[in-house]
Amino acid sequence: MPGENLSRDEARERAALLSVDGYDVSLDVRSAVGDETVDGPRTFRSVTTIRFRCGEPGASSFADLIAPSVTAVSLNGKDLDPGEVFDGSRIALEDLAAENELVVDAQCAYSRTGEGLHRFVDPEDGEVYLYTQYEPADSRRVFANFEQPDLKAPFRFEVRAPEEWTVWSNGVGELTDGVWRFAETKPISTYITCVVAGPYHYVTDAYSRVLDDGTSLEIPLGAMCRKGLAPYFDADDVFLVTKQGLDFFHDHFDYPYPFGKYDQAFVPEYNLGAMENPGLVTFREEFIFRGKVTQTSYEGRANVILHEMAHMWFGDLVTMEWWDDLWLKESFADFMGAFALVGATRFKDGWITFANRRKAWAYRADQLPSTHPVTADIRDLQDAKLNFDGITYAKGASVLKQLVAYVGQDAFLEGARRYFKRHAYGNTRLVDLLSVLAETSGRDMGAWSRAWLQTAGVNSLTPQVLLAPDGRVDELAVLQEAAESHPELRPHRVAVGLYRRSASGAPERYARAEVDVEGPRTVVTDLAGSEAPDLVLVNDDDLTYCKIRFDETSLETLKGHLGDITDPLARALCWSALWNMTRDALLPARDFVELVLRFAGRESGIGVLQMLHAWANSALVNYVAPNWRETGGRLLAEGALRELRSAEAGSQHQLAWARFFATVASGADDMGLLRGLLDGTARIDGLEVDQELRWAFLQPLAAHGFADERVLAAELVRDNTASGKRHQVRCLAARPSAAVKAQAWAQLVESDALSNALVEATIAGFAQPSQRELLAPYAEKYFAAIERVWSERSIQIAMHVVEGLFPALQHSRQTLDATDAWLAAHEDAAPALRRLVLEARDDLARGLRGQACDAKAAG
Repeated sequence: MPGENLSRDEARERAALLSVDGYDVSLDVRSAVGDETVDGPRTFRSVTTIRFRCGEPGASSFADLIAPSVTAVSLNGKDLDPGEVFDGSRIALEDLAAENELVVDAQCAYSRTGEGLHRFVDPEDGEVYLYTQYEPADSRRVFANFEQPDLKAPFRFEVRAPEEWTVWSNGVGELTDGVWRFAETKPISTYITCVVAGPYHYVTDAYSRVLDDGTSLEIPLGAMCRKGLAPYFDADDVFLVTKQGLDFFHDHFDYPYPFGKYDQAFVPEYNLGAMENPGLVTFREEFIFRGKVTQTSYEGRANVILHEMAHMWFGDLVTMEWWDDLWLKESFADFMGAFALVGATRFKDGWITFANRRKAWAYRADQLPSTHPVTADIRDLQDAKLNFDGITYAKGASVLKQLVAYVGQDAFLEGARRYFKRHAYGNTRLVDLLSVLAETSGRDMGAWSRAWLQTAGVNSLTPQVLLAPDGRVDELAVLQEAAESHPELRPHRVAVGLYRRSASGAPERYARAEVDVEGPRTVVTDLAGSEAPDLVLVNDDDLTYCKIRFDETSLETLKGHLGDITDPLARALCWSALWNMTRDALLPARDFVELVLRFAGRESGIGVLQMLHAWANSALVNYVAPNWRETGGRLLAEGALRELRSAEAGSQHQLAWARFFATVASGADDMGLLRGLLDGTARIDGLEVDQELRWAFLQPLAAHGFADERVLAAELVRDNTASGKRHQVRCLAARPSAAVKAQAWAQLVESDALSNALVEATIAGFAQPSQRELLAPYAEKYFAAIERVWSERSIQIAMHVVEGLFPALQHSRQTLDATDAWLAAHEDAAPALRRLVLEARDDLARGLRGQACDAKAAG
């Protein structure tokens, strides 16, 4: 039998053969506490009973289970020899009856990688916390099952836990005779079952609503976190957004929330942002803010809360048949998160964030060699793991935003309502969604789907302005282009905005026309005769998914007056377009840096400002010519400090500039100021240097040799928490020492002792832009190690290592050649591994093109 992977063909064959009536799962996690008594992994007992039917009596199949050992297996009352039927990841099932009962008694392993049942020991108080995380296929690490999304079934869980603990699962729980027993779930997929257990701090609330039929819907609400985070836990705001979201989705979906209670658990060492387990959503605990943060952080948390809530309908109630149609839940949830954010909460600029931040993720992913249609070809579980990407989420959501413009919001939402009612508790494919949208809109969804969902790549739209002798617009056209690798030209519903500078110098929109862009050139007839524009913004209002380009006049206007544009969305779209031009080697990176230095201090939108900081730093690290890096870094540090000192005292803009200053600080004076802010000898009015900001200042100090192990140990004493430990590990790995790098490399590549969170922290510290020469020897070591790492480690940890340790800072033809040599010599390597290396190679090559563009512009 194959190993832990599962192919689409195998899943289809099993789904055609089997249907599942129910699961009873009994877990005993009392072993989570106390000293380890045996060698090997710490384990817990898992006993699973599965009742299922077989359409072809006498046929064979298999159940899934990844466990160190299996104590007993019985099928239809007959005991099977675990040594014969269990191979480490599958249980062979032969001679199946029409109706079957499988009982598996196993010892499963607690996880330290965030996959399966994760066990975390809080260094602050020694308390142990457990939670599960399964997507796409890790519930088989906790109980025996049929691990694929289209074999849905009701689940009953029971859990034995230490006496002082509380346990939660998808259904309502009750403690009787020392056992937590949970109400049976509705039919759901294995990957969204969940258990959370431990001495969590738990807060409750309630949501109620009168439905259209006059009945009352009552939803108990709960929110939890580690005890150590309880002083920082703003559960009231979590509940506020939750209630606003429940109101919004009930108003629009016409299908009452179907899963009873609604708990939200903020858990440690979490690999994802969050997970939509019905009735028990899990989030990374970093959404609980230990220090002062900007509104961007609160908006981001609210967006994730709403994204996961949308999944209760898109994904949990109605689930994709196989991971090919992962977009059926993730694209919708990403779109609905922003849609509800703007429609229901205080974060009214959510679409600006979407245009500026989420689409940047999509644009990058859609230009990688691994880009794929929104509806992807997912051959197996390794493919699925890598497809939780910018295409499936952000591009898919952008395409849905375009779809709403195409069919109209009312038709779109009516299609969603029919989709829920028609397929409740079932599984769907692309055709199921398209059919209801065709019904409600009267549009040809097949042509739209072929253009937007079944082809890859991003189009560029450029304005072409021809002026008449009187200086007015004779003809304005939109030119559409596509990459050679993905030549599809798509239909785009766009708004084209014309801007002229007012008396104050600010570019203001004086004309706007919507047009359906088709083919390589589309004339915008409604704008003929308009006054000559200083700036033409195609995709004004961000209706479609495309890269915006500018004509020469527009580009010159932006270089002089970008900060004067008064409309925040238009300004954000222009910044995004200029960043795409920088990445595409069409705008010298130093020009982008200079635009940030000139205009970012006037940016009112805090989310846009923080994105500009990230882009400017990326331009400095990856795209400016090497001989200008030092100059560019000095200019950015001077500019950041200037804005930090001039920002309103105590404002979120001041905080953002303080963090950016720490990111780009490099000189001795910069380091002296950071040390002074830490020890109190320097002060900036209004800037509160809380514990999180202290660690932000310590990382550059460590990376430049101004904070040694003793200093970092003292800081950990001051902040002896799980968060503090992660920060300290990152800072330790950032120190500019060959011995430090060797130790970090060994911890990451030669050992599996670190937990997933500490692997991430060590990688984050290892690769510092100021240490390129120190890191150069690890390029060769990387290519020698990655295939072994991929085979020996869990896929989550292997992904962290392969992505995080790629020699991305070694911008040279030599590194590119070494990457190509590895790819040529490893054509038979795991496709998912090759994909990660190909993506890293593409980023490296893009950086080299950007550096060449920047150097050429400098003369």
